[in-house]
Amino acid sequence: MSEQSRLMLVVSPLMENSPAFDRAAALAKASGAALHIVAFDYLEGLATASMVNEQALEQMRLGYVERHRQWLEEQARPLRKIGVQVTTEVVWVERPLQEILIHLKEQPMAALIKALEYESPLSRLMFTPLDIHLLRECPVPLHFVSHVQHALPRKIVAAVDPFHCAGQYKSFNDRILHEAAKLASTCNATLDVIYAHDLSSISADEFGFDNASAFFSSGTAKTLFDAQGDAFRELAERNGIPPERQHMIMGNPTKVLSSYADAYDIDVIVMGRVGHRDIGRLIGSTVEHLLYKMPCSVWVVSPEELAE
Repeated sequence: MSEQSRLMLVVSPLMENSPAFDRAAALAKASGAALHIVAFDYLEGLATASMVNEQALEQMRLGYVERHRQWLEEQARPLRKIGVQVTTEVVWVERPLQEILIHLKEQPMAALIKALEYESPLSRLMFTPLDIHLLRECPVPLHFVSHVQHALPRKIVAAVDPFHCAGQYKSFNDRILHEAAKLASTCNATLDVIYAHDLSSISADEFGFDNASAFFSSGTAKTLFDAQGDAFRELAERNGIPPERQHMIMGNPTKVLSSYADAYDIDVIVMGRVGHRDIGRLIGSTVEHLLYKMPCSVWVVSPEELAE
């Protein structure tokens, strides 16, 4: 992050603090970036209050927005005292996604930071939460903060997948490692790299086999595993990752990454994502599945060629 970069922290409309405040402040301080804190307010009860006097209702809305603005300024004051350049903003809007995307287009940010809002599986089936929308559409690195042990991360893991049939994402692994290394350098944190190798996700017909049993009994599976091990080591070495920081683990990526993060007290896992049409197959496809299961915060990177 450059000294001129800016971080955007999206906060709750309920005037409540969260670990995301501490994480955003720590990252801004460590990187020398400015911090823009914005709240997209909309309270259903207040917005639809059954009052005859529309002018009085509007005054209530304006009053709430002003109180929230003052509250944000109170949170910003101690950050300014430690040298962080902070600006605050409150916007009354029912659907914040488009406003967030407009903000990011009009005010380029180095990253968007937000507390992860837990949603039950049933709720996610009924409607798509804001966090998932952001995961799919945010054009800048997106940091979902949860389970914070340290305001400034100490242990960071980058999740990569050197196996791609589409050349469109050939350099994406390097981009993920570049972003992870930059974050680790900013935080003076350790950086490990994991490749969760899951043969069960590979389609047999991609390699000219009529069925999966022929694929696995042919010895192609072992050959592929060895080849991907070589590709993973070459990728890691190309990006300056020492052998002791490289981990290739067989298994379902969701289980491998969550178990590793829990076992080694990881603060942040850096992952890639692609267009959600390819969910379940390409690099970063496990992000949506992992988001609510990880025992640490998640830093999501999108390919430059897919970002608008």
